[in-house]
Amino acid sequence: MNFDVFKNRVSMSKKDMYKEFFHENKDRIKVKKEDVAVKNLIKISEATLALSNKKGFSAMSMRDLSARAGLSMGALYSYFSSKDELLDMIQQQSMRFAARVLVDQLTGIDNPHLKLKQAIYAHLYLSEIMHPWFYFSYMESKNLTKRVQKKAIDLELFTEKIFIDVIEQGKHDGIFRSVNKELVAAMIKAILQDWYLKRWKYEMRNISVEQYAKSLIDLVGSYLLQ
Repeated sequence: MNFDVFKNRVSMSKKDMYKEFFHENKDRIKVKKEDVAVKNLIKISEATLALSNKKGFSAMSMRDLSARAGLSMGALYSYFSSKDELLDMIQQQSMRFAARVLVDQLTGIDNPHLKLKQAIYAHLYLSEIMHPWFYFSYMESKNLTKRVQKKAIDLELFTEKIFIDVIEQGKHDGIFRSVNKELVAAMIKAILQDWYLKRWKYEMRNISVEQYAKSLIDLVGSYLLQ
């Protein structure tokens, strides 16, 4: 799968994510023009992730966010009433978006081996596009509310379940050998996480996300295929 094609598709969908959030929260967002609200929600989200990944969400002040996003303090509070509400906004929308993209990328693929390849490509490419959020979610997990923590755990288990189901289907069809599917899925997830948690290591070695994906696909395929 070509990363640039995938990136263009997902970047177009990102606006839809914030449009959806705007319409779901019209009653509490004080800005009523959709185009203005969506543009500013994207600015706020991207500024929050950039600052948090640099200094930590707890250490980030609203004045820091105001300066980074290029919005006044009053404008910020037009979209949320507290840092906790801001955190919830970013997590809820990003988790929903990630889950939707992963499902969409696998729709219509019946062959387990092809589905496994597509799942690995989609997860890695998505984590490359949304790297600030993936990194933020992992590093800031201890600061999330119990409710948002549970949803983050649910998303991780959801992505592992994708691999579990594909491995089970491949075993049933006689394509994959018999393995502990839960353990293999967890190991795949751990290797996927290494890409967005330690990007510096792969950048230092001039390894692209496409190369990383292909190597992981070859590795998993050589282990699973009959």
